Amino acid sequence: MATLGSTALGLLLAVAVAGVVGCGADDDAEPVIDPGDGGEYTVDIDPADFVETIDHPYLPLLPGARWVYEGVEDGETERVEVEVTDERRDVMGISAVVVRDVVYEDGELVEDTYDWFAQDVDGNVWYLGEDSREFEDGEMVGTEGSWEAGVDGALPGIVMLADPEVGEAYRQEYLEGEAEDMAQVHAAGTSETVPAGTFDGLLVVREWNPLEPDVIEDKHHAPGVGVVLEVKVEGGDGRVELLEFTPGVG
Repeated sequence: MATLGSTALGLLLAVAVAGVVGCGADDDAEPVIDPGDGGEYTVDIDPADFVETIDHPYLPLLPGARWVYEGVEDGETERVEVEVTDERRDVMGISAVVVRDVVYEDGELVEDTYDWFAQDVDGNVWYLGEDSREFEDGEMVGTEGSWEAGVDGALPGIVMLADPEVGEAYRQEYLEGEAEDMAQVHAAGTSETVPAGTFDGLLVVREWNPLEPDVIEDKHHAPGVGVVLEVKVEGGDGRVELLEFTPGVG
C-alpha cells in the first residue's frame, strides 16, 4: 500500500484496499473491483487540506490544458474534447477546478459535462461531482449521471492516488444508484503509441461500475499529459486515442 498521508488515510480507514476478485456476469458473482467497504462507504474530508493547483504527474489539470480524443465506441465514431477552464466551483467548502468534457458521436453532440476536481495536500486528486447534459438531434434530453458531493447523500472519491501502486482499489465517486465508479491500479511502466505520439512510463487504471457490471475499461495515463488511451476490455468494443494535447499553465 502506498503512503498517502493524513487526508487519504482517513479514506483508507473507511475503505480497505482490495484487488480484482472475479468478473462473473451473474447476480451471485463477486465484483470485478472490490474497494473492501462492504457497501458502507464513508469519507471525512476537510477543505483546509486542499490546495489550489492540480499538478499530479498522471492527471495534470492546469488551466488552459486541452485534450482531443478520437476512436470507436461500440461501432460509433467518437470524438471527445476536454478542457480545463479557468472557472472554480465551491463543493463541500472546497474550491474545485472545473473541467469541461464534450462528446460527439458520428459528428453529433451527445454529451456536454462540467466535472469538478480538487487536489489535497498529499497529492491525491478528488472527484467532487459533475453537471452532465445529454443531447439528441441538437436538443437536451436529460441530465443522467449528474451529482454533487455533499448533496442528497453523494460522496466524493479519488480519481488519482498520490502514489499509486499496482493492486490498490478505491472508489472514484458515490451516489447510490447513480454514481458508483470504482478503480484499481492495474499496471505501471507500460508503453503505447497513439496518434499524438509514443508514450512510455504509463500508469494503467482499470475502471468498473456495478451499475454496468459487464463493462470494464482501462485508462492509460502518461506522465505530464494525463489520459492518452482508453480501451474497453470487457463488455463491448472501444478504443479512444489521444489526437492532440495542449499543456496548461500552472
